[in-house]
Formats: sequence, structure tokens, C-alpha cells
Amino acid sequence: MIQEKAYYLQLFQVDQPLLDRLVKEALRQGGTYADLYFENTTYGNLMLRDGAVSSGGLHVDYGVGIRTLDGDRTGYAYAESTVPADMLESARAAAAIAGGNNTPEALRVLRGTPNPAADRYPAQKPWRGTPAQDFAPVLTALDQAIRGKDSRVVKVIAQLSWQVTDVLMYNSLEELKWETRPLGSVAVTVLFEQDGRVVNKSTSRSYRCGAEMLSPTLVEEMAAQVTSGVDERFASRRPKGGKMPVVLGAGASGILLHEAMGHAFEADFNRKGTSIFTDRMGQRICPEGITIVDDGTLKGNRGSLNFDDEGVPGQKTCMVEDGILTSYLHDRISARYYGVAPTGNGRRESFRYAPIPRMRSTYMESGTAAAQDLVAEVKNGIYVDEFSNGQVKIGEGDFTFYVKSGFLIENGRLTAPVGDINIIGNGPAALEDIVAVGNDLVIDPGAWTCGKEQQVPVSCGMPSVLVRQLTVGGGE
Repeated sequence: MIQEKAYYLQLFQVDQPLLDRLVKEALRQGGTYADLYFENTTYGNLMLRDGAVSSGGLHVDYGVGIRTLDGDRTGYAYAESTVPADMLESARAAAAIAGGNNTPEALRVLRGTPNPAADRYPAQKPWRGTPAQDFAPVLTALDQAIRGKDSRVVKVIAQLSWQVTDVLMYNSLEELKWETRPLGSVAVTVLFEQDGRVVNKSTSRSYRCGAEMLSPTLVEEMAAQVTSGVDERFASRRPKGGKMPVVLGAGASGILLHEAMGHAFEADFNRKGTSIFTDRMGQRICPEGITIVDDGTLKGNRGSLNFDDEGVPGQKTCMVEDGILTSYLHDRISARYYGVAPTGNGRRESFRYAPIPRMRSTYMESGTAAAQDLVAEVKNGIYVDEFSNGQVKIGEGDFTFYVKSGFLIENGRLTAPVGDINIIGNGPAALEDIVAVGNDLVIDPGAWTCGKEQQVPVSCGMPSVLVRQLTVGGGE
């Protein structure tokens, strides 16, 4: 969503002379680059428990963050108002923190205004201004649809959350950007009971769009997904552990790609020498035919951006191309360090935080193999299609993920359901160990949130992938 420029100037009570004055103040003690990030966010949520929408909330966050860069030094301050005196005080604080070493100028990128043709946030029905009671029926309908599909349901907890963020950005390169970012999410967790045993399943949907996402189709899709595979949950068992082939299912398995490999491609980790991929640019890191991208251009996608939180246009960045490491994910600071253009990955949780390199929508592109052929290749292994609770060491690349849903593979066939196991491995080693990639890429529509120092919305995806060997932590 992109309003007229006058809307944002009036909202934040600024004009061009004041913007220039703030930037000048931020650079008064030296520094080579300064930027302003104005934000006005409306947050809303509703919660359903025990069959009724019983709680909700609405609040507004408003303010400006001011940053001064001088080489590797960053000065950052913010104000929770746009009164000129408050903003000038923050600009002076940012300047004082950064110092004044007069290091080389920051890399210049694309001066100008937003391009309406690049608006990636469709919105037909506004979140703002719509009464909360208009949204409540979707949660009630979801509760009823879930209970109607399975008599073992004992509890449904459903939540609708939404936010609309107005952004205005200006910097010392005279780049002025503005836009409005909508984001809606519906999440549900269901408890099922059978013969005294309780299992749970969860699912979510999240899109950068308006309230039109709250449709009967969404309700039916979520109800069907969260009630499918429940028999397998009750029948699941812990398999014998050890090193074995693993087939990662398409879609939500992309969280392993995000956590175990994606973070290691973020340029700040590489610039500081803490990533396993430091100094491997241009080298082969996995077999031919594998391409991994971070994409900010998918229309309506939770991780997409018209431009990032530094004003750099959103784009599709190919990190690994045909097995070769071709790019890190850059903000302006790392781009200047490496002498390349920023990739549109400078992101922040809010105006209270300075931007850092972050992922958007990270996925592996489809290969050529049929998904069923990947399973057929395995004599003894497991198939996994849902993970949770991952832990990753960025420097070493080691990871551990808890498996929520999977199956044994025996003689090329899916057999008994498995659960309560961990997948353990090393990101770079797992990439090198990929045997085949399916032709069935799915970008998962869930409400994924990445927590690297700050919380930002992201998405992830995968085609089906066969990894030659990972450690499965199971039974004896």
C-alpha cells in the first residue's frame, strides 16, 4: 500500500526543511551517513478460547529512529514523538555515539521515490477502522469447523493478529521513501484426546494484505490442515536412532534451511568472521543443481518488502546458484564493507532498533526429481515434514531440530509414523550431502517470525530434498 507523500509528511508532522535539518544535526560531529526512520504502527489482536472470543487488544506505536554511521561505528537514538525538539535531541545523541572518524562515504543506492508498480501488499479491506466485532466471526467459524471434523477435539485456541505500519524514510543521500505495510495472521492450536492420551497440532496463515484474507476458504483450509494426520500423531513412536538418510518434505521443512543455513549467509556474521561461510564466496558449497534464494518480491508474502528498512528496494537475491555461493545478504553497512550493492535485507523490529541484515522469504528452488522418487531411493531412513524448536550455532553450522511429524522409510516406502525425535546435523555438511531435490517447491504460508536480536516477520520454503545422512535422535 502506498499513499500520497503528503499523507506521510502530515502524519509525522515533518517537511523537507525539517528532514534536512535532522540529517545535518546527525552528522554535525562527523560521520559519513545518516538516516531517519519514521514509523506509525497500529496493532490489533483477538483470542478465542473455549468456543468464545474472550479477549483482544489494540495499541499504537509511533516514533522515529535516527542513525549516524562512521565506518564501523553506529550511533542510534530514537524518540517516541515527532516534536522537533525531541527529534533534534535524538539526532545529537546519535551523532555523539558515532563519533567523528571521517571514514569513507557509505555506498549510494537508488535515490528517489517509491515506484507504485512495485507495491507488493494487496489490500481490498482495511484493517484499520474496521470494528473488531467484524473480525470475530472468523475465529468462531474456525473453532466450529475444527470441532466438526474430529470428535476427539478437547480444546481450540485461535488467535487473529494484525498490524498496519506507515513508514517514512529519509537519509543524507537525499533518498525519500514512504509506504504502508499491512500484515494479517491467524494461528490455531488444537488439543485432541484419545484413550487418555493428548496430542496437539497447530497451523497458521499470514499474509501482507488486507482483511479480505479472512474468508471461508481460509477457515476451511486451516481446519482441514490442523485435523489431518491426527491418527498418525496418536500412532507415532520413537524409531531407533542413528545416522541415516532423511527426506525433508516440501514446505515447512524450509525452517531448517532458514535456521541452519540462511543465517550463515547474513553478511554481518561473515563480515565479523563468525559464519561458517566466511571467505567462501565464489566456492562450491553444495552439489550442482541447487539454488537457494532470499526473495522480497513475492506479492502478499509475509516476508516481502517494497523496500527494506533502509530504503533499499526489495529484490530477489540468489545466495547459492547451481551449488556456488554467489551472494551474502547485505544491509548498507556490510555492502560498503564488501564493495557491493545492498540486497534489500536491512531490517528492524521497529523504530527503536537499528537495521541489521535479516532474511525475508528464504527457500530452495525446485529441482528435477519427483517427490515419490526421493522416498523410493531410501532403504532405511525417515521422512520429515514438520519441525519445531530448532537450535543452531551460526559459527560452526551445527543444528538440532525437534520433529513434530514424520514417517519411517522402509524399502522405499513410507511406513510407521514417528515422533518425539530430533534431527541433528551440520548446515554446510547437510548441503554437501544433498542427493536430490524435488520438483515440488512450496512456500509455507505460516506466521514465521525470526528472532535474531530483534523480531521480524519472515517466510520459508523448500521442495522435497533427500539428504544422504543426518543423525536421528530416537529410541534405542
